[in-house]
Amino acid sequence: MTNKDQDARDRYWKTNLTYLGVLLSIWFIVSYGCGILFVDALNKYRIGEAKLGFWFAQQGSIYVFVVLIAVYVYLMNKLDRKFGYREED
Repeated sequence: MTNKDQDARDRYWKTNLTYLGVLLSIWFIVSYGCGILFVDALNKYRIGEAKLGFWFAQQGSIYVFVVLIAVYVYLMNKLDRKFGYREED
């Protein structure tokens, strides 16, 4: 493997780990922060009959996690194209 190839792989993985760090931080803030830490402040608002803090603890963090998975797939497909990686059929 050439030095140029190793450089490209290092950049690829550094970008991948950056994506993971940012997305997992968002999920942590939403699930732990909104569901536990900020629940009293959020409970002043309602979604239907449910208090917002309770909603985040029970369902909101799951919805955010599913959206973050879709965002990760999009970002990784874009990153794969940028670095010339492709899945074999």
